[in-house]
Parts: sequence; structure tokens; C-alpha cells
Amino acid sequence: MELKVKDLTVGELKSLISNTVKESLEDLVEDIAALSSDEYVRSIKEARTDYREGRIKGLEEISDV
Repeated sequence: MELKVKDLTVGELKSLISNTVKESLEDLVEDIAALSSDEYVRSIKEARTDYREGRIKGLEEISDV
């Protein structure tokens, strides 16, 4: 049985919305903090260069399974 919005109480809907907004804001703050780090930004640039130049391994190459 699929739960629908109409099946929620007002309190449950408010809580769901509040939690979703809170998680999104926490993610945004984390992203801003990470992108404020010169070392983090440098590591992203390095990873993109490695990817473009083919210096990567696929999951199947590093997986034990």
C-alpha cells in the first residue's frame, strides 16, 4: 500500500517538510565549508585532471567481489 500525503496528519507533514529543509541546509553549509578549503578545491581539480587523462580505475578493477 502506497502512503499518500492525504494520509499524513498536519503535524507529520510539517515534520517531514522541516526535516527535509534542515537536511538540505546542512548539506549546503557543508558544501560551502568544503569549497572554502583551498586544499579541497585543489583536490577536485587534480581528480578532474586525472579523470580527463585516464588515470582512473573502475570499480570492477578495485573491487574484491
